[in-house]
Amino acid sequence: MADRMSKAEFIALIAMMFATIAFSIDSMLPALPEIGAQLSPDDVNRAQLILTSFVLGMGIGTFFTGPISDAVGRKPVIYAGAVLYIIASAVAWASSSLEMVLAARVVQGLGAAGPRVVAMAVIRDLYSGREMARIISIAMMIFTLIPAAAPMLGAGVIAIAGWRSIFVSFILFALIVILWMGIRLPESLARENRRPFRLPLMVSAVKEMFAHPTVRLSILVQTLCMGVLFTMLTMVQPVYDIIHDRADSFPFWFGFIALVSGSASLLNAALVVRVGMRRMVTWALGGQILITSAVISVSMMNLSPEADFALFVFWQTTVFFMAGVTMGNLNAIAMEPMGHIAGMAASVIGSIATVLAAVIAAPVGLLFDGSLTPLTTGILTMCVIGFGLMVHMGRIENRLPA
Repeated sequence: MADRMSKAEFIALIAMMFATIAFSIDSMLPALPEIGAQLSPDDVNRAQLILTSFVLGMGIGTFFTGPISDAVGRKPVIYAGAVLYIIASAVAWASSSLEMVLAARVVQGLGAAGPRVVAMAVIRDLYSGREMARIISIAMMIFTLIPAAAPMLGAGVIAIAGWRSIFVSFILFALIVILWMGIRLPESLARENRRPFRLPLMVSAVKEMFAHPTVRLSILVQTLCMGVLFTMLTMVQPVYDIIHDRADSFPFWFGFIALVSGSASLLNAALVVRVGMRRMVTWALGGQILITSAVISVSMMNLSPEADFALFVFWQTTVFFMAGVTMGNLNAIAMEPMGHIAGMAASVIGSIATVLAAVIAAPVGLLFDGSLTPLTTGILTMCVIGFGLMVHMGRIENRLPA
């Protein structure tokens, strides 16, 4: 690899693969009002399902892509995923009904799982130890810029060529990734290191993981934290548009908040060694319960429109920040006892949490009624349940031998 691709180029390519998910979700946000008006005029809220349908497909795909890439190699899985993604984007572009767009988005999510999941495996194939951690950190730092820029890119594409053209931009993005990878990156998994794909092994891994109390609880809490994030993502554009009448400035606010909340990973890195992963998650959820409860109370007062908007921006930032603190820690908690099946466990954890989070977020998002109530109560409920599960996890750990 080193002979054909420099480390800087490799990191840029990996970051672009990571970015497939964020670009596919966040760039759609400015398009939701137009899609709802054109394809679901009787119930514009249903346009939010364009986000959760993609997440659902991605979660299902995550279950299979890692183990399949262990069996056939990394590049074939990325190619197959990209082809699915491109075909689904074309179908969504040509669709005349919301139902067809939603079906295409599920398939698009299945395809996007390939580059996102397998990119991590490619890093693991080529690097190890601190160098691997360094490359992942740099790639993720670049990746955090994508959620900040994606709504602005989406808004720009819509302004130039309409909402359907966003699906054309997805096709171009995927083509750039696979052409770049195909030309510059050799296959990273040698044939002698491949392992056959066996579904019974995956079923066995699921059973083993859910039999372990700490792993089981961490997956459930990760599901709830992802549910909080996806619920905010599905409702955030209507909140800016309908409640605060700021649809035009929404992409800029979203980008600013994404950049600010991206510092959560820096705070977590500074504290997690001293505090511990479980306490970091418990404190983050407890803090979010207090903040969301305060937001619900203050929003009942007769605030000026500017103060009401500032309150929501603050709360949105804390929700994104909480997600940044909790996700990695919960994943690490679940993976710690599963070292003997690490690759399979990573796929299973990611898949189960993502699918269940989409199933939770979709109906909550459809409850949007022109007020903050469904969003605040939905997120508060998920945080309270998650906090209770983390406290229970602490009690279980205290009963275990040192």
